[in-house]
Amino acid sequence: MNEEKIKRINALYHKSQNGGLTQEEKEEQKLLRQEYLAAIRADLRSTLNNISIVEPDGSITSLSKEN
Repeated sequence: MNEEKIKRINALYHKSQNGGLTQEEKEEQKLLRQEYLAAIRADLRSTLNNISIVEPDGSITSLSKEN
């Protein structure tokens, strides 16, 4: 997610706190928030896919979804 979209999310949030949003702005805010959460989830999944745990018996367990 790019910086401009994050700034827009913040601007819509502040506007909602000060004076309220139009229906179109509420819908835009909802869509931007969904996109933001999807980006965070994808980043977390990518991070977890690159982590391996060394078990006490010496075996290695990968956290990737493939296992």
